[in-house]
Amino acid sequence: MFLRRMVARIFWAFSSWRMVSEPAPDRPTVLIGAPHTSNWDFVFMLAIAWKLDMRFRWLGKKSLFKGWRGPIMRGLGGIAVDRDAPSAVVGEVLARIESGDVFGLVVTPDGTRKGHTHWKSGFYRIAREAGLPVTLGYVDRTTKTTGLGPTIDLTGNVSTDMDVIRAFYADKSGVKPEHRVEPRLREELAG
Repeated sequence: MFLRRMVARIFWAFSSWRMVSEPAPDRPTVLIGAPHTSNWDFVFMLAIAWKLDMRFRWLGKKSLFKGWRGPIMRGLGGIAVDRDAPSAVVGEVLARIESGDVFGLVVTPDGTRKGHTHWKSGFYRIAREAGLPVTLGYVDRTTKTTGLGPTIDLTGNVSTDMDVIRAFYADKSGVKPEHRVEPRLREELAG
């Protein structure tokens, strides 16, 4: 952990971005990383988590885990997601939590970095089924800041919960603002 904190300290010392963050949650959480508009978001996530000394896991497309990259990605906390069976990852994460594995789960609900009209609901289902709060992590190009926002408990009312999430992200633009996806779940669009 010392090495990770040292790498994070060096990153923040030389970065033109600033970390503006609430303290790391003191309990397991689902941590939203949004807006996810660039590969730089991954670097920011590591730098934030390592500086705050957080134990975390993150979800990534399974192609990131092929070949020589697999051990590296898993070593950095990655869990491969098969996009053809996304609901399987919810069960896998819940099984890890039920077995006593304590970690913050980083999820980028806007999925890939462009081309979507809504957020994926896996973060919401995992948080509700596991009884976990949701921590709002962010990247904002406008202010060149990144960090953790508030940690909220979901009520189960999707629209009400998403209104709180939308209010927090309303002024966050991401590294590439043109790829930003409004925080809205498919369930809201259908209703």
